[in-house]
Parts: sequence; C-alpha cells; structure tokens
Amino acid sequence: MTSKLEQKETPQANGAVLPIVPGDCLTSPERGQRAEPADFLGPDGTGVEVVVLESRANAKGVREEDALLENGSQSNESDDTSTDRGPEPASPLKETSFSIGLQVLFPFLLAGFGTVAAGMVLDIVQHWDVFKYVTEVFILVPALLGLKGNLEMTLASRLSTAANIGQMDTPKELWKMITGNMALIQVQATVVGFLASIAAVVFGWIPDGHFSIDHAVLLCASSVATAFIASLVLGMIMIGVIIGSRKMGINPDNVATPIAASLGDLITLALLSGISWGLYKELESKAYVNPLVCAFFISLLPIWIVIAKRNSATREVLYSGWEPVIIAMAISSVGGLILDRTVSDPNFAGMAVFTPVINGVGGNLVAVQASRISTYLHMSGVPGDSPETAPRKCPSPCSTFFSSDVNSRSARVLFLLVVPGHLVFLYTISSMQGGHTTLTLIFIVFYMTAALLQVLILLYIADWMVHWMWGRDLDPDNFSIPYLTALGDLIGTGLLALSFHVLWLIGDRDSDVGD
Repeated sequence: MTSKLEQKETPQANGAVLPIVPGDCLTSPERGQRAEPADFLGPDGTGVEVVVLESRANAKGVREEDALLENGSQSNESDDTSTDRGPEPASPLKETSFSIGLQVLFPFLLAGFGTVAAGMVLDIVQHWDVFKYVTEVFILVPALLGLKGNLEMTLASRLSTAANIGQMDTPKELWKMITGNMALIQVQATVVGFLASIAAVVFGWIPDGHFSIDHAVLLCASSVATAFIASLVLGMIMIGVIIGSRKMGINPDNVATPIAASLGDLITLALLSGISWGLYKELESKAYVNPLVCAFFISLLPIWIVIAKRNSATREVLYSGWEPVIIAMAISSVGGLILDRTVSDPNFAGMAVFTPVINGVGGNLVAVQASRISTYLHMSGVPGDSPETAPRKCPSPCSTFFSSDVNSRSARVLFLLVVPGHLVFLYTISSMQGGHTTLTLIFIVFYMTAALLQVLILLYIADWMVHWMWGRDLDPDNFSIPYLTALGDLIGTGLLALSFHVLWLIGDRDSDVGD
C-alpha cells in the first residue's frame, strides 16, 4: 500500500497529483531544500504520489490573495503551525479601512485643491472677451475637463492594474506600456477634442439659431490644441506617479487617479482659456491662424495611430475604446450647456467657481472606486470568464455600502471623505474671496446635500457598472471611468444649478451677490 505526502491546500492553489518514481527528485519551493529520492519511497520501495501545488504569483512573487483581495485576508491563515514552513510572502497591498483612507486622503485633498484652483480660474476668465462673445466656450469647459478626466483617469487605471499584476516590472515592459499608452491618449484626445468642438457649436447654435464659421473654427482649434497639449503633459505626470507609487509600496489605484484629476482640471482650463484668448485676438487680423492650428494637430494623428497599433497592450483599445469617451463627451457637453445657460445669470452668481469643485471631487472619488474594483476583478482572471465575479444585475445599496468585502469598505471610506473635504474646499474658496458670494449656513447645507447625493449615486452606479462590464467581456479600466466621470459632471452641475435655483427662490442668494 503506497503512502501519500500530505500538505494543506490554500484557496488560491491548484493541486495536481503526480506520480514520483525513485529516480526523480524535487526541490521544495517553501523549504528551499532539495528533496532526495528516498524521501518519496514507500515501505515497499515503490513510488508514492505527491500533491504538487501551483501558486499563481506575479513577477514580484506577490500572491493573488495579497493584492486587494478581501478573501485573501480571510483565507491566508493556516491551521498548520509547523516551524519548518517558511514565512509567507509579504502582503504590501493588503488594506484596512484606515490604510485606504490614509492613502487616499492626501491625493484627494490635492485633487480638491486642484479643482478649487480650476474654479478660481473659471471665475476670473468668465469675464474675458472670448467668453463673453463666444459663449460656446463655456460648453467646452465640462466637455474638455471631463475628457481629460476620462483619458488620464483611464490611463491611470490601466497602468495601475498593469503595475499591480506585474506587467511593468521590467524596463522592456515598462517602455512598451509607456509608448503605447501615450500614443493612444494622443489619438483619443485629438479626435474627441475635435468632436467636443462640434458638439459645442451644435449646442450653442440650437437655442439661439445663430451660426458663425469663424467662431466654429476658433472652437475647433482651441479644443484640439488644448486636448493635445494637456494629454501630453498629464500623461507623462501619470506615468511618473505610478512608477513612484510602486517603488514606495503604495497602491497606485489609491493615488494615481486623484492626482490625474487634480492637475488635469487646472492645466486643461488654463490651457483652454489661454489658447482661446490668443486665437480670439488673432481672429480679426490673421484669420488663417485658427484653421492652421486645427489642421496641424489633426495631421499628427497618423503618427500616433501607427505607434498605438504596434503595441498589443493598446491595439484593442484603439479599435474598441471610442464608444465610452465619445458618449462621455456628449454627456459632459449637456452639463456644459447647463453651465452656459446659468453662469451669466445673476441669480446663479458664484456657480462658476463651485462647478469644477463639485464635479471634480465626485469624479475623483468614483474613479478611485472603479479603478479598485477593476483591479480586484483582474486578480481573479480575465473579463467575462470568472464565475466568481459574475455581474450583479442590480446590487442592493446594502451590499454596495454595508457589506464586509474590501470594495464596500472602500466605498464607505470614500463617501465619508465628501463632507470634510468639501468643507475644506469651501473654506479655501471663501478665504480667497472667490465666487462673489458669501457662504451662509443654508448654502452650505444645500451644497453638501448635492455633493453627498452626487457621490452616493456615482458609487452605487460604479458598483453595478464595473461588474456588468466585466461580465460582458469588457475591460472596466477602459470603459467604466469615462461614463462615471461624465455622469459625475452632469449630475453635479444639475444638482448644483438646482441648489442655486432653490436658494434664489427662498432669497438666500440675493444679499450675497457681489459685483
């Protein structure tokens, strides 16, 4: 009768029973010692059966259960207390609510101050001639800010997942990911920037019935140039942040997307304001400048397309990743139309400075959650093939916010950051005398209600959308964030406009409007 060498299995291991003959020998990966043939002989000298365990690990040796997985923290424990077993691999990505909050807090505040700065810039530039006489530029603001959020956050989410599963550990892999993704976002930025200008022209023409070819070309040149330059700058920053996060042992999912948003809003709005102002000045004396600028950036498209097609990591996104960013741009443009119709109304004084803040904070938080859920799913397989991550058609609010898994825990942490974060941002705006408005208690209550409702809706939609896309063989890193940030722009702008309208009806804003 043959004997068996028994060993406990973990939930992440796949066991295979292999016959061992006397001439074979194995090296134990856990003990670091070479097993001699005699160790595998039964009493009668025949071979024994050995259970060989296959541990799925990435290039760094970090096992799947150590990376963001709730079941990892629950199943790592073993009843075997034998002292001859080597120590388990380190688990730098195992997270508690405190660690999640600690890692998210600084980037969240940084992102918030970036949106505050963007709001202050918009509050100033709304009085420039180009914004007064080419009011369609206001429609471009949420569309381009949302575009940058979509592209840069999607880039951050893609690279964070690649870094966490070991696809950026060698210089060759790292360079391949950088070149492919940079070329990809240049293509997307140029095309969607052009489409955003068309949407701005259409949305501006429909209500007024007035069309100007000069203004249309101005919008096209401003939008394409802004999208291209901002993508180039922010893409390089994102790559540096993700590489630095990995070297410091920080989960890139927690820090990359907020930092992308913090710099994205400010840089994009500053570029849009400066470029549109400069092109508007050249409109009368040098009318050829606007079409020349537009043609120059569009002519670079074939170069970026060739580079992106040569990279297997971005080739699929180049073909299939257009739907989310284009639909998201259209959704954000609707929010821009709301902004265009309210920002010049005295009853909505101050809305310009608060719009980037509420939209930016909501987009930042939901992007972090979507990126985390996507990484969690990638740890268990590829989109569409894992029964453990089947899409939940209609998750209940309790499962989204009050269950014990790691994604629910992070949703609670992110939701709890809304009120203290916005209080800091509102105080900063008030201290800098932005918005030509005084913060009253009733205004803060209405503003906080709108902000909480926005984030609550977005986190719930993210829980459903990411799992739904995963179950339909779509990579959430590429598809979910554009929709979520665009919905954040639309919901945030709509709720903020509604709050200002109600405040005007009850008379709270009348005495607070400045010059």
